[in-house]
Amino acid sequence: FSQIKTFLGKKKERDRDVLKNIFENLHFFSRIAHSYKLLGQSPKTIGVEWKRPKELCSKPQFIVDGAERTDICQGALGDCWLLAAIASLTLEKEILERVVPPGQSFTENYAGIFHFQFWQYGQWVDVVIDDRLPTRDGKLLFVHSAEGSEFWSALMEKAYAKLNGSYEALAGGWSTEGFEDFTGGIAENYDLNTAPPHLFKLMQKALMLGSLLGSSIQNTSSHETEPVTSLKLVKGHAYSITGAEEVHSYGRQVQLVRIRNPWGRVEWSGPWSDNSKEWNSVKPEEKAKLVHSAEDGEFWMAYSDYIQHFSKLEICNLTPDTLSSEDVSRWNYNQFEGDWKVGSTAGGCRNNQATFCSNPQFVIKLEEQDDDPLDGEDGCTILVGLMQKDVRKDKRFGRDLNAIGCNIYKVNGYFRGRNNIHLGPDVLLRQPSVAGINFTFMREVSKRFKLPPGEYVIIPSTFEPHRQGSFVLRVFTEKEAAASPMDTEISADVKKQYISESDVDPHFKQLFNQIAGNDSEVSVFELKQILDSVTSTRRKTNLTDGFSMETCHNIISLLDRDGSGKLGLVEFHILWTKIQKYLEVFKKHDTDNSGTMSSHEMRDAVKEAGFQLNNDVLQVIISRYANQQYAIDFDCFVGCLIRLEMLFKMFKTLDKKNSGKMELDILQVMHKCERGLKLLYLFNLVLSCVVLCFAVALLGPQLKIHSP
Repeated sequence: FSQIKTFLGKKKERDRDVLKNIFENLHFFSRIAHSYKLLGQSPKTIGVEWKRPKELCSKPQFIVDGAERTDICQGALGDCWLLAAIASLTLEKEILERVVPPGQSFTENYAGIFHFQFWQYGQWVDVVIDDRLPTRDGKLLFVHSAEGSEFWSALMEKAYAKLNGSYEALAGGWSTEGFEDFTGGIAENYDLNTAPPHLFKLMQKALMLGSLLGSSIQNTSSHETEPVTSLKLVKGHAYSITGAEEVHSYGRQVQLVRIRNPWGRVEWSGPWSDNSKEWNSVKPEEKAKLVHSAEDGEFWMAYSDYIQHFSKLEICNLTPDTLSSEDVSRWNYNQFEGDWKVGSTAGGCRNNQATFCSNPQFVIKLEEQDDDPLDGEDGCTILVGLMQKDVRKDKRFGRDLNAIGCNIYKVNGYFRGRNNIHLGPDVLLRQPSVAGINFTFMREVSKRFKLPPGEYVIIPSTFEPHRQGSFVLRVFTEKEAAASPMDTEISADVKKQYISESDVDPHFKQLFNQIAGNDSEVSVFELKQILDSVTSTRRKTNLTDGFSMETCHNIISLLDRDGSGKLGLVEFHILWTKIQKYLEVFKKHDTDNSGTMSSHEMRDAVKEAGFQLNNDVLQVIISRYANQQYAIDFDCFVGCLIRLEMLFKMFKTLDKKNSGKMELDILQVMHKCERGLKLLYLFNLVLSCVVLCFAVALLGPQLKIHSP
């Protein structure tokens, strides 16, 4: 609960406000008043009025005798998926009180302000609302209680709508999405028509870990007037699984499942129901242990009957901090956030071999096998969930869900034990994946695997390349497992050249004298003409205008040893050597001889030039140097490499202890910026700011700035 803002602060704030005025959340009110179907003159919004509960009934109450399923009746909004999840939440008081903090009411310290807490992409978020609700003809438009005087569910729906941007954003979804936002867990779905062979053991283990289990029976016909079967099961209705045990009956073991009907009025009447004859074959001590005649609405049935009569099983696996009880075991939990950036890390699925390896990578080390040899499988259980962020908010801007999934590869040999590298096609495309999650258009996809001990790399991706998005990757394991992002450690291996004029070839000297003119030095303007001339044979129409003045200024700043602002013979020779090397690298990655290379090739290209860069720096580089088609031409490639060399050179100069870190006080920062401007001949203040920002992005946590 460390990430959750305590209610005490909000309560004090509310107590102060009650003396002044009733709380109004004007910002959200103005947005949601124009958000249901974008409102306008939609017939659904005609006559809608926003009223407080005290305007709807004489004695409104927040919660009466605890939250129950009957407190939740659907209104005009198509969010039944959400209401089903809220209904399941009422069965777990501890989890409910995390989402709906207690101590809120319409009497004591009432100020028109309420708050709720939801899990969003790795953290708990506190959402504050006023209690004005949409009504028509004096009745709540959306969710409401059966009696009409209980308002916790309507206010919770409003808070969730605020979190997602609007009521309209809640239309259509899956109950598992609500499960996750109310618990922070990872949800799994199982089709009982194709149930895995060890599902019963899996259910036992899930219950032992405190997971929430729900089940339902598909209503195959919309024309059925009576959804209750002959054995008293309700179709299209959500049940909770509360137990899974084995008993001895007539000399054999029978697998039983305990099921709860939240309605509490209709119970299974088949084998192993409360008063069935099957219980006569069970020893009294086993009966007592199972409490076979359970509370109203709860019943036992054989597992074989369960998978025959029920259609779907949902398991919501909870994070270790969700339940405080010591009676439940705990998952081990790792969570990571990342981005798919077009041009750099949005590589798509493995079908896209040219870009697949540019996706973010995460490594996990499974060392200890599970303690459940009786489930028929040896190995390490791992549950992987991949969630794309802000999908409901993005609906307002016309952005659709991406199809997302992931591949898992075994890490072997030289690459084991190393998380400071980024695996390339020479590794990933030469071996099949050992596991994976199929690509689906859902907010989160998840799957449970059983893998042998070892090291594995998880590669989350969209199905298509060049699809922008942010994601959360969550990994649950039964045993402790070390996991981390797998990314290149930033470094540079640029050899400094030590030569004198006597080392320069006579033919090169002659060529230089022709270029340099009477002063025997090359100015920035002459340098641009030379570089443009040399690379003109590589250039295609409209692909590039040649080397920019910025790049030429940077080249001179890097190589000008005497501060003349020009390049002499030795300095120009060093440059020429670099240009030849860069040209060879560029040719290798310009596979179609177009004069450009794909931005996804940048990682390998800069590596061959001597620079190891991680995803964050690559994203900055590509946003700076790639064109609208995410292609990079030769002059931008050279400009990037020159800028990188300048930054590493600056860093090495400031890292006097060779510790990999540098510390600057504010005066030094100002001095370096001033000196940088002079080195660039006051070229452009904005460009200097870009240099500084680029340096911060490049050096990351190694750059520390202290005030004097």
